Amino acid sequence: MTRILATGTFDILHPGHLYFLEKAKELGDELYVIVSRDVNVHHKPSPVLPEKQRLEMVGALKPVDYALLGSLTDYFEPVASIRPDIIVLGFDQKFKEKELEEELNRRGFSSKVIRLPAADGSFYSSRSIAAEIVKRHKDELRE
Repeated sequence: MTRILATGTFDILHPGHLYFLEKAKELGDELYVIVSRDVNVHHKPSPVLPEKQRLEMVGALKPVDYALLGSLTDYFEPVASIRPDIIVLGFDQKFKEKELEEELNRRGFSSKVIRLPAADGSFYSSRSIAAEIVKRHKDELRE
């Protein structure tokens, strides 16, 4: 049984998230998804949706077998309980594959790290969707 682990913020689900999780699931038998805790999102603006709602949405997606919130203190804590064979990164996630693999090895994990390529399409990122909303509704937003 091959366990796959994917992580992310998953704020305002969009086609890019679904693509990411479907492709991750294709790599194994069970897909575990760690949803970032609100307080741990530092690399971009704070999520709009609270962590429990994001967790519920991710857990409802067909490719996802198990969804859980990340640790408040140690990113690797859930990795220890899941023991994934493969950790899948999205094309825009800030992790560096080599550094992540080295840290995993240092902690005694033998998980392989794979980065998925970007999907074709214009609405595969939260930023592109937000930019399009602003563009289409700029007059309404000024009022």
